[in-house]
Amino acid sequence: MLLEASGIAASVNPRALTAHPKARGVTENQHAKKRMRTLARSRAPRSQYAGSRYSATRYSSTRRHRYYERFHTSSFASDITEGDVTAGEDPVVRQAAIDALGNMNGTVVAIEPTSGRVLAMVNQRLALSSGAQPCSTIKLSVALAALSEGVIDEGTEVSLGSRSRMNLTEALAHSNNAYFEAVGRKLGFEKVQYYAHQFGLGELAGYHIPGEQLGTYPEVEISPKLGGVSKMCSYGEGISMTPLQLGALVTAISNGGTLYYLQHPTNPEAVANFQPRVKRHLDIEPVIPELSDGMAGAVAYGTARSVGLNFNEESILGKTGTCSHAGTRFGWFASYANTDIGRIVTVVFLQGGRPTFGPKAAEIAGRMYRNLYDHNFFVAGEAGTTSNPGLEKVSSPTPQ
Repeated sequence: MLLEASGIAASVNPRALTAHPKARGVTENQHAKKRMRTLARSRAPRSQYAGSRYSATRYSSTRRHRYYERFHTSSFASDITEGDVTAGEDPVVRQAAIDALGNMNGTVVAIEPTSGRVLAMVNQRLALSSGAQPCSTIKLSVALAALSEGVIDEGTEVSLGSRSRMNLTEALAHSNNAYFEAVGRKLGFEKVQYYAHQFGLGELAGYHIPGEQLGTYPEVEISPKLGGVSKMCSYGEGISMTPLQLGALVTAISNGGTLYYLQHPTNPEAVANFQPRVKRHLDIEPVIPELSDGMAGAVAYGTARSVGLNFNEESILGKTGTCSHAGTRFGWFASYANTDIGRIVTVVFLQGGRPTFGPKAAEIAGRMYRNLYDHNFFVAGEAGTTSNPGLEKVSSPTPQ
């Protein structure tokens, strides 16, 4: 009666009279209900709405902001060659490297794979530093270890999920992390570490190179919270590698297994009296063809295909790497020219922000190979003639 007298009866839902006592006589229009639902959702844990359309629209921007990576290092630099010691370098190779690197914050190291002689080292302060996380270039060491142990061969397919499988060639070409995480777990930390040390990680790569610093390789497996051996084998987590160490490893891959001490002549006299120094011989020659197919695939159709933007006259084999740490992104590319003459190993290492990544390092390497090609570096009788024509013929170095 009171409700009717006040003129409110028409707005009352009859079902409300049989609802909870606290709800009797309560009415809400559609807008009020919507506001209440919105308020409840804004106060509820995000996971409650996971997978809903509401979650996708309301929280997508928040999620992107939460995981937005901020970089504090510039990808560009000036005067990167300041202080470089160049009197013993090959002037053609050095100029090609300088022109290719441009104003990027990085270093280029070029090595003669038949002797271990450093033909050029641009931005020596960075090249000789304590190094950085190797990112996906660590996959070369892991692949060699797994092939040497017989854990995989080139055709071995590793399951990456219920419907996905991949072999070594494709995993290297596309730098697949899940593949190398699985291979790393199968190898185990002790074997991964053993082969890494054999390949020169964790020790000086150079022979009395002034200023060279040492990278680090853990003596124990990194914490499972950081990914353990899986992340060590896919991203190089917990490892610090120098451009010289990576260059020495790729030199051994390109020449069939001879790990040289890298030497950086500092004057013409040192060049004239140069003698290669062998650190050790690696038993990897039988498995190199299985590895090289993946490195060739990376340049032909994989993560390093940006090499082809500038150079495709000769066969280039390589491996990229991209990762970041403490506000700095790293971009790696290690490669070699698979030719009978003008043989050269090139390591490009970049550091900076978003413009820095592995494919950019590969693009720089492509520009360098183009510069060398244009100066007849890959032509018989021309390669190496600028500073020491006899070095290309070194074939039987004296072990030290």
